[in-house]
Amino acid sequence: MQSRVHLPAAVAPLTLERLHSLVENRTVYQLEGFELNVFETHHAAHRVPLRLEGLALTTMLRGKKVMHLPGREAFDYLPGESVVVDKDELMEIDFPDACLCQPTQCLAVAIAPDTIRHTVDMLNERYPKAEPHQPWTIEGPEYAHLTNTPELTDTLGRLVAVSRTSDVNKDVLASFTLQELLVRLMQTQARQLIFHDYARHLTTHRFAAVVGYIKDHLAENLTIDKLSALACMSKATFFRVFKREFGITPVEFIIRERLGEAKRLLRHPLASVAEVCLRAGFNNLSYFQALFKKYEGMTPGTYKKQLVA
Repeated sequence: MQSRVHLPAAVAPLTLERLHSLVENRTVYQLEGFELNVFETHHAAHRVPLRLEGLALTTMLRGKKVMHLPGREAFDYLPGESVVVDKDELMEIDFPDACLCQPTQCLAVAIAPDTIRHTVDMLNERYPKAEPHQPWTIEGPEYAHLTNTPELTDTLGRLVAVSRTSDVNKDVLASFTLQELLVRLMQTQARQLIFHDYARHLTTHRFAAVVGYIKDHLAENLTIDKLSALACMSKATFFRVFKREFGITPVEFIIRERLGEAKRLLRHPLASVAEVCLRAGFNNLSYFQALFKKYEGMTPGTYKKQLVA
């Protein structure tokens, strides 16, 4: 049975139009500054309209949706992904695979505008980004569809956990977790902006040049001295601001890029693991194998065998 609550205007997450006839279960956790909704859709449907009143972070937990947002091509919305939905933005949603035995499940965190404003203002005042003309902000529609980072996923999980607890201090704990969620969201968008679209920002963002250099020189010795010089920063400042802006250190970024290149190279049937290790920028085979297993859950040899199978 679908539960219903009256929502304050500041945090009202959803205007249910036709969706009320398709959502069989809605679980609501209402706390100070935000509201968390978990929706399960039990019937296949197409072009279901849904409008969110205020900014919300939605995350797919199970199943599949096809999202139709104004001004862009329709796209599949899958587990491990999030969509930032702006105030009053009308979505039309397909639920192609939803059924009673396999419902589509989605999380929606509707955040009060004052909470967002307070967090963004605090970050810009105390922890400015590398480029003063590009302050902390939640990016617009171009960067609304995101692949969740481990850090964003972890924070969402903790927000759900604290929302469900009966702890008398849950509002305080949730407030801190929500603030972290906003930071992780902006860091995730910053990664998409610079890590994946760096060529557009080479003349306007110093870290875009650093990212471009790393991607072009993965097989070489990449030192913090060299990278900080490219960013025109001291080593300490470069390391600190890079992690603040993207949520990972420059060293972690290099490792992830090299592992991505290693996965690409392993797809070649004639490439050996030792050869891939060197071409991806790892000078020690044991270190490469240990890192690969840590991040991918299997050795490079096993990964290569799975590709062939």
